[in-house]
Amino acid sequence: MFFLKELPSRQMVEGYASRLEDFDADEVLRALRIMRDGSLLIRELEAYFARHELSQLRFLAMIVIDREPDRDSLTAGEIAERLDVSRPVVTRTLQGLVKAGLIAISSNAHDARARDVALTPAGHATLDEVLPGYFAILHDTMKGIRA
Repeated sequence: MFFLKELPSRQMVEGYASRLEDFDADEVLRALRIMRDGSLLIRELEAYFARHELSQLRFLAMIVIDREPDRDSLTAGEIAERLDVSRPVVTRTLQGLVKAGLIAISSNAHDARARDVALTPAGHATLDEVLPGYFAILHDTMKGIRA
């Protein structure tokens, strides 16, 4: 998260720039705006997911399962490979999704050590409910950034 409400002034950035070689104040200010906009977007998404009793991570775990065109399940290891979190965090996240009835975990037919993770009908229904608002937030954010 980026917690700075007011970005530094051009004058302040240029003051620091005088100490550095090959420094473009416009690029630094642009990066700060991107960080602030990204942080605001994440906060808005987290609030949106919370209204649907999800977190960003739970939502993303469901998405990586759902986005496979020719499969209806992934192994827990495959989910961990597709998310930028540790395997223990993925395991806890999947346990929470099982308790919520949004995914089901079953034995893998090809590997006795692996478990297949699939969306339940409730999981599919939740994604159907959440995705339109998710995409609307992303769309509206980008409209604001282009302005």
